[in-house]
Amino acid sequence: MDSPTAKLIQILRDRVDLLVSDGNYDEAIHAATAAVEKAQQALSPDLESIEEFVATLELRGELYRSLGRYEEAREDYKQALEQLENRPDRLLQVARISAAQGAVHDALGHPERASELWEQALKLFDENNPPALLDVALMANNLAYLKKAAGDVDAAESYFLRALEIFHQELGADHEETATVSNNLGALYQSAGYHEQAREMHMMALEARRKQFGEDHPDTAQSHNNLALALLETGDKSWARRHFEKSLHAFELLGDEFLEDLEAVASNYCEFLRGEGETVLADRLEGQVRGKAGV
Repeated sequence: MDSPTAKLIQILRDRVDLLVSDGNYDEAIHAATAAVEKAQQALSPDLESIEEFVATLELRGELYRSLGRYEEAREDYKQALEQLENRPDRLLQVARISAAQGAVHDALGHPERASELWEQALKLFDENNPPALLDVALMANNLAYLKKAAGDVDAAESYFLRALEIFHQELGADHEETATVSNNLGALYQSAGYHEQAREMHMMALEARRKQFGEDHPDTAQSHNNLALALLETGDKSWARRHFEKSLHAFELLGDEFLEDLEAVASNYCEFLRGEGETVLADRLEGQVRGKAGV
């Protein structure tokens, strides 16, 4: 690719970044399309021209995906992967685009195709030298969600455990990503009836989130609720009560943006209270939450 053409494409790509930072996504799409067209005009068997074309397709694909224009994103990613076929020297790029393409198919409601692409991405990230472990963990977490939705508890657990192992090893026990996977694994165990294991996972997630974010954070508040539900299943009612109340308090402080979360926690807590014969308290709490919701 000649230098003036390469320079123009770079100018257009820089312009896309600037427009996105300014929130001007419509014009950013036009700039990205101009970059794709210019790179396509210069396309030849030369590897540099192929890589430039792929880079512009990936850039526009990311824009389309961020705007929810999934069909258009899918076409850009598909074309980019076709250009990189049989290119072991671009392994990480193929893995990255496969991962993005999987996210597009997931958003479009194509779980089987999403699973195929994420498995391919995981394999490629793992084969890199050295392995791209954090990307492997992200793909494993995504695949676990799909397996859980399909009712395959064993496969979901296997993927969640791999993600948890990597995040724990690479980022530490108290990192946000480690806490997220602990929470996800806890939810899997809870739905499968493994309540002691669910309790421990939710406890780990809560401990990490407290250290990372403090008490008055939505993730911490959610972990209090999740742990409370697990504690009920293991017979720790008084402890569950305290965690329900901590969750409610945090979501109340967080304001209207988290009203739906507040209502969900209140519903869980009221169900518990009525089961304990505390109907008056449950009715009062429901009334307070309805008042906040303007009902």
